[in-house]
Amino acid sequence: MPVNFNEPLSMLQRLTEDLEYSELLDKAADTEDPFERMVLVAAFAVSGYSSTYYRAGSKPFNPLLGESYECIREDKGFCFFSEQVSHHPPISACHCESKNFTFWQDVRWKNKFWGKSMEILPIGSVNLMIPRFGDHYEWNKVTTCVHNILSGRRWIEHYGEITIRNMKSSACLCKLTFVKGNYWSSNVNEVQGFVMDQEGKVVHRLFGKWHEGLYCGVPPSAKCVWRPGSMPMDYELYYGFTRFAIELNELCPELKDVLPRTDARFRPDQRHLEEGNLEMATSAKQHIEDAQRARRKWNEENNIKHEPRFFKKVMDANHRERWVSNNTYWELRKNPGFINMEETVSLW
Repeated sequence: MPVNFNEPLSMLQRLTEDLEYSELLDKAADTEDPFERMVLVAAFAVSGYSSTYYRAGSKPFNPLLGESYECIREDKGFCFFSEQVSHHPPISACHCESKNFTFWQDVRWKNKFWGKSMEILPIGSVNLMIPRFGDHYEWNKVTTCVHNILSGRRWIEHYGEITIRNMKSSACLCKLTFVKGNYWSSNVNEVQGFVMDQEGKVVHRLFGKWHEGLYCGVPPSAKCVWRPGSMPMDYELYYGFTRFAIELNELCPELKDVLPRTDARFRPDQRHLEEGNLEMATSAKQHIEDAQRARRKWNEENNIKHEPRFFKKVMDANHRERWVSNNTYWELRKNPGFINMEETVSLW
C-alpha cells in the first residue's frame, strides 16, 4: 500500500489514544457508588472513538513483529507500553498503569471489503482494574466502517453493541449501542445505553454521540459525563490529529537513550512521512517490509518461533487466549537500561 495512505503513527501508538481521557478513570476511582462508577467507565469506553472522527483519510502504519511503543504521561499520571506480539494473525497488545487503575488489551482485526466501504471488526477484549474497589471491568469493541474508500470523501462510522461487565461483581451491567446510520441520517454517530442492576432494572440512561459527548439522565435535565477537547489549529492539514495524537511521535533527546530500539518512534518510514518526505518514506517502508519478509522466511526455514519481549500468552477464566504484560518492561528500562542491552533483531 502506498505510504501516502498512512498517517505518521503506528497502530501501537494509536492504542495509546484509548487513554486520552484517562481522567474519567481517575474520577471513577474516587466514586463510591458502583452505578455512577460504571457510568464513568462507559464514558471512557466511548471516548476512545472520538479521535477517529477526522481520521478517515489515512490509516496508521502496520506494526512490525516485535515493534514496541511506550508513553509516559506525567500530566495524566499513567505509564503505557505496547508491542506487536503476532504477525499472522496480527495482534497488538498494550498495558497501562497509574496509581488509580490498570488497563490492558490485546486486539486483532478482521477486515471486510464491500466495494465502496471497508469494515474493521476487532476481536479481543479491553480490561480495566480499579484496585480501590476491587473492580475488574471487561468489554468488547464495536465494528468500524470506512465509507467511500475509493474517493476523497471518506467518512468513518462505528456501530454495534458494547457490553461492560464487572468480573468481580454482578451488582451492575452496562450496555451501549453505537447506532448504525448513514451520512444523511440524523442519528449518525449516535450512542444509546443504560446501566442496570443485577435484577435488570435500569438505574442510569446514557445517550450522546461518540464524537461530541455522552450524557447521563433524561433530557433536558441530563448531565454531561464526557465531552472531547477542542481540536488544534489547522488539524485538517495534519491528518486530523487531536492535541493528544500530535504528541505521540515526539522523540526528544532524553528519550533516545532510554527507549528500546524497537520503539515506533525510530521507524524511519514513519518519521520521513511526518517530515513530509514521501520519496524517502516510500523507500524506507519498502526496505522495512522486505527485511521483515526475509526474517520470517529465515525463521520458518530454521524452525525459530518469535517470542514477544514484554508480553506473555495466557488463558483467561473463559479459556480464551489473551496476551498480558510479563512485568519486565519498566524493570529492563531501569536496569540495565535498553541502551545497554544488545538488540537481537534490527527491525529497521
